[in-house]
Amino acid sequence: MGILRTILTVIFVLVCIVSIVLVLLQEGKSAGLGAIAGAESYWGKNKGRSMEGNLVKGTIALAVAFFVLAVILNLGF
Repeated sequence: MGILRTILTVIFVLVCIVSIVLVLLQEGKSAGLGAIAGAESYWGKNKGRSMEGNLVKGTIALAVAFFVLAVILNLGF
């Protein structure tokens, strides 16, 4: 059990580091004057297929992994 806990702890630390990097790579969410006018741009409509959309999806996946690993490690596994 000690080896498995060590492996899970290393994975947990890697998930933490990668999630910090992904959050820092993301752009700010302020839309500027385009949000006031209500104008939708091409990038706003296709955000899910852009690099920013991929960063958001990766951050969500890593957040889920973070919480799952935190619960598993906290249960004394």
